[in-house]
Amino acid sequence: MRKTKHSWAAFVGGGNKKGEKMAGENARILPKATHERIKKQEVKRKGTLKTLAGKLLKTVVGGKEMVEKVGAEDVAVNLLKRPTSRKGVERGMPAEETICRFIEQGKFLEACEQIHNLEHSGNDGMKTSESIYVLLAEQMWTVVGEALGGSDRMLLEPLQSVGESLKWEKQKEVEWLGNGLETESVSTWSPNFWRKDLEEKLMQYMTAQIPLFGSSANTDETALKQHLNNLEMTFLPSLEHRSDIFKEAGLLITYARCCHASLCSHLATLTDSNSFSFSQSLLIYEWSIKMYKSGSQACVRPGHIPQHSLSLGAQCLVWILLKTEEKLLEIARKEVGEALKEAFDIGKPPCADAAVIEILTEKTEAARRVSESLSEKVEAECLEEYLKFLESYEDEVRSFLQLDSCPKICSSLRILENCCLLRTVWHKLIYICSVSTEQNIKVNGFLHRMEDDIMEHFLQTITSKVKETLKDHFKKCDSGFDHILESLNQSFLTFGKKKTDTYEALIKAVNAIIITEYMQALLTTPRKPSAMQRRRIVNKIEEDHRMMQAIFKECLGPAAGSLKDPVKAILELIQTSDPEGMKIALLPILKEFPDLRKEHLSAVLDIKDVLSREDRAALLKTFHDNCRESETEANLLFADIEVKPRKYGLCGCLCC
Repeated sequence: MRKTKHSWAAFVGGGNKKGEKMAGENARILPKATHERIKKQEVKRKGTLKTLAGKLLKTVVGGKEMVEKVGAEDVAVNLLKRPTSRKGVERGMPAEETICRFIEQGKFLEACEQIHNLEHSGNDGMKTSESIYVLLAEQMWTVVGEALGGSDRMLLEPLQSVGESLKWEKQKEVEWLGNGLETESVSTWSPNFWRKDLEEKLMQYMTAQIPLFGSSANTDETALKQHLNNLEMTFLPSLEHRSDIFKEAGLLITYARCCHASLCSHLATLTDSNSFSFSQSLLIYEWSIKMYKSGSQACVRPGHIPQHSLSLGAQCLVWILLKTEEKLLEIARKEVGEALKEAFDIGKPPCADAAVIEILTEKTEAARRVSESLSEKVEAECLEEYLKFLESYEDEVRSFLQLDSCPKICSSLRILENCCLLRTVWHKLIYICSVSTEQNIKVNGFLHRMEDDIMEHFLQTITSKVKETLKDHFKKCDSGFDHILESLNQSFLTFGKKKTDTYEALIKAVNAIIITEYMQALLTTPRKPSAMQRRRIVNKIEEDHRMMQAIFKECLGPAAGSLKDPVKAILELIQTSDPEGMKIALLPILKEFPDLRKEHLSAVLDIKDVLSREDRAALLKTFHDNCRESETEANLLFADIEVKPRKYGLCGCLCC
């Protein structure tokens, strides 16, 4: 089928009489609606060109005076009625009039050549040509705007002339630079800005065609999916449809570049939004990959453009992918950091390790459904954020421990439990993620330091509280010792990581502190109490021992059987009625606690309700015969307990 080309002159209503005759014949065969539309366009075009002609006349020498005397509109009408053939130029038609006629006919390349000639004609030609170049550009962008707004084939020839004018500008620029013309003169030459002006015109149009998003509160994932679908199904196809005429006009590369730039700018604006979540940014990334794999080159498909333009679309999508990926990783770090900070808030109960694992892996899993390489990068960022959080959490723990007011026992336990949780999470991450040796060393270092610091602080706090409570425990009816034991019991029972080595070591350390402080308080009780006081002390020891045994058995379970229990041994000794039985009960005490000294045993015997001087002397002799120095520092319970000597000794024998 032969392709019919339409004349721009016929479209705008200009031309010679033959053209007018043909237009009249065509009008008779066109439908009435089409004829009316063309007639309206003709009227509009003539009005625009009258204004243009008036502007042109103002720029030429004497044109201003002529316009003032005759009137711009009349001059423009007269100018438009003049002959347009090249013979008219040869007969001496003014150059300005010729240029005006070329612009009217959409012959922008011919107008450029005439303006260039005028530019080098001397006199005031340079100043005049610059003004005419500006008016020429206005008319070219009007043609471009009409081509963007519709698909009328009669716009093809003037649009082609726009493309040829841009090539002409480039050629002249090369010639001038080759001839040694000053760079400043070339850079300030008006046509030098045409390509940039064209791109701005295209960008403004394309940006205006992008569907709105984010103007309302409805910007969730569903709304974003719909928006991306609109871009794919409406925005891009509409630009692709209009690309045909720009391709024929030789402007496809510029058109495609502007299409890509507008799309990139829009998606960059979306991903740069602070309100966008990781999942929303992942939707954009997934959409870009889909467009890339489907062969859609952002606005035109491979079959519609020359081969050299394909790379431009691919580069556009790759740029979008890189920018979106960069934003994705940034959001992943931010969201993981915030989630970890909230999960390990010192003032809140610890969360489950499964929840922390989900924080660190859910984004990796989501990314893996889109791209394996992306998931690896997300995983690496999440692990690095975990290390960064541990460093900040260590600083937070140190600040907590340095508070002037003594932190509560439950807060210290919570931090210790968080350390256990962080360690459990890390052990699981080692099997789930690609953890480096360096990362493993760093994490273990953070956790060891925090556990040691908080454990030391916690045990010091317990020691201080228990010591203060037991100070007058055997003098008062209610010293509050039972309240401390119950509080510790409740705190230990709420500790979520009971099956860890840290928990067991903690309970055993607390047990050792309580037993040591208890024996210290017992053995330093003022001597020698009355019979009633002795019975009350023994009863209190029985009650306290029963409570301590119940608490630590509940906390440790079967492991409580391995705890040393000097209180039980002392009770058995002083509750044994016959002297021989007491000797037998003393032997295992000496074996289990080799650091027991004579003054310790003497203080214990002071609590015995009925004990003759002879029986006391026999027990002390048994101690003297069987005591031995400890070969190791293990189980040195009594070593640091200082007992004052008795002030009422009756003789120098062992019984005193």
